[in-house]
Amino acid sequence: MHTGDDVNSLERATEQFVAVRPQLFGIAYRVLGSAAEAEDVCQETWVRWQNADRSDIAEPAAFLTTIATRLAINTAQSARVRREAYVGPWLPEPIDTSPDPQVGAERAEAVEMAVLLLLEKLNPVERTAYVLREAFDYPYRQVADILETSEANTRQLVSRARKHLAAERREQVDRAEHRRLLSVFLTAAQTGDLKALEDVLAADVVSYTDGAGMRGASRIPVVGITHVSRYLAAFAPRFWPQSDVRWVEANGRAAVLVLSGGNAVALLSVDVSAEGIDRIMWVMSPAKLAPFAASQEV
Repeated sequence: MHTGDDVNSLERATEQFVAVRPQLFGIAYRVLGSAAEAEDVCQETWVRWQNADRSDIAEPAAFLTTIATRLAINTAQSARVRREAYVGPWLPEPIDTSPDPQVGAERAEAVEMAVLLLLEKLNPVERTAYVLREAFDYPYRQVADILETSEANTRQLVSRARKHLAAERREQVDRAEHRRLLSVFLTAAQTGDLKALEDVLAADVVSYTDGAGMRGASRIPVVGITHVSRYLAAFAPRFWPQSDVRWVEANGRAAVLVLSGGNAVALLSVDVSAEGIDRIMWVMSPAKLAPFAASQEV
């Protein structure tokens, strides 16, 4: 009897975990900016769920969310130390959001590359409070319970995160305009057309290249319309003639996967406001690029 009960119990536990797993991944990914680390959090959550005394757990989804969230915060705290030693700009690991635009969330908040990059400047608890409230629509009381703090403090954490994003990021254009400006930018970048680049870039544009120290990748952000446009124009003859491009969706926005000899060499994404392109993000790190390319069957 006990063996059958154990099997049934494990089957039920598996069903409960699978049902909430997209949400667990969505939370962990937004907190960490890394799909690989988010997967690790989900795996560790599953191990703890298997080993837990589930007979006393009235709300499995809430229990699993709490475990995953706290694991993500712990991982984020150690990741901050590692990223301080990262060679060159650090960018989030891109994910294909075309199958699930919200990535397990109630709203598609805090999933765009630029937002994840800005959230990286917050401490892990502030970032987590914002993610749970803004993307997953958790009540403040529940967020407070997960974070083991007061509801008043939770409101302050979310407020600080909102203010940080509002100060660092202009209001964004709609998806159609975003794709149009990315297309214009791509053509200008490929041809090294300085005038066309200057027409589409914001005055304070920043270009980030995450190459994890690889040769040829800029190790510092390039800042300002003049420097960025000249940098891209000089870059064009060496990079684009041997490359093909494929339009993809990454982190809820149109992006461009750049290929050379059939292999992915970069993912290009941009952040666009009414001022023009504010941020250009080149993910060239093989460790980050390979999983995304695999999702596109490249």
